[in-house]
Amino acid sequence: MLDQLHVFDGRDLGRTLREHLTAWSGRTGVGLEIWALPTRDVPAARAKAVYAIIAEAVANVEAHSGARTVSVAVTSGDTALSFTVRDDGRGFAPEHRTGGRGLARMKAHAAALGGDLRVGTAPGRGTTISGVVPLR
Repeated sequence: MLDQLHVFDGRDLGRTLREHLTAWSGRTGVGLEIWALPTRDVPAARAKAVYAIIAEAVANVEAHSGARTVSVAVTSGDTALSFTVRDDGRGFAPEHRTGGRGLARMKAHAAALGGDLRVGTAPGRGTTISGVVPLR
């Protein structure tokens, strides 16, 4: 997954995400909706962290959710990158929100850059991973 970080001078986050997500969807058969991807330059460390978070989130969808569709949005504003990955899968109980290694890795990537990551889920209602990473 992270071996694909070959292009990150920050200019190609949107393209690299699109390529990864499209290949992932084709391989897994999970439908993909891309709502937004960044079109502006993003500092390399921020681009790598957000890429890692999105890649881990869809890996979790594949491994655990049973989802038919995943929706992804990543936007770059003046001060921060915001991201959301939502699936229509089985979700999980609130007491497991902090549990797995995948969630821990995603939270660590965001926190290392002063960002925040949130998990919204409920059994039978899918899961939403969202967060913000400051650009500076």
